[in-house]
Amino acid sequence: MIAPVLYLIVFGWGLGSGINVGGSSYINFVIPGIIALTTMTLSFSTVANDINIARTYTRTFEEFMVAPVSMLVYAAGKITAGALRGLYSALIIVLLAIVFQAGLRLDLYFIMITILNCFVFSALGLTAGLIIDSHGDMAKFSNFVITPMSFLCGTFFPLDKMPVGLKEIIWVLPLTQTSLALRSQGESVFQTLLHPTILIIYLLIFIITGVRLCKKAE
Repeated sequence: MIAPVLYLIVFGWGLGSGINVGGSSYINFVIPGIIALTTMTLSFSTVANDINIARTYTRTFEEFMVAPVSMLVYAAGKITAGALRGLYSALIIVLLAIVFQAGLRLDLYFIMITILNCFVFSALGLTAGLIIDSHGDMAKFSNFVITPMSFLCGTFFPLDKMPVGLKEIIWVLPLTQTSLALRSQGESVFQTLLHPTILIIYLLIFIITGVRLCKKAE
């Protein structure tokens, strides 16, 4: 939780008091973004690193392959465990937001989107952990995929600041949908339903791919 706390200090106390975004304090804008990127990072890394180590270092992954356990159950357990780690981080950030006196809107939609984001990136972690065969390649994947999403997907600044063309590419990424959804006050019903629909599509793709890779390894 060191990185999210530093983000809150720098962008909340440091910049939040002097910048307005959309007529509101910057800290109210940035905290949903921090929740999105932190739940993404923890959910992904928890599953991806664990499976990658089990496959390439401890060799415990083979024990699950020969055990009388369905690969669907194995994948569901890993994804759920990673998602719960992400949710724990979200709870801590919400408590920090209260300390920072941020105007965070907590409702059922906000909670649903946060949970979906955790499961999407936990499922991505499962898929990446089964495909990537070394710690170095896993670090490269994080550096070239996860880290850019952390900063570019509407987490620290509005998406309309991005140049045309790049903005459309970034818009379709799952973390962008989460960031937009967590700040979805005043959006149309179509936009409100569109964000979770795209996240569910990503979730299904990652789960199906991960389960197929598990069965192939078996």
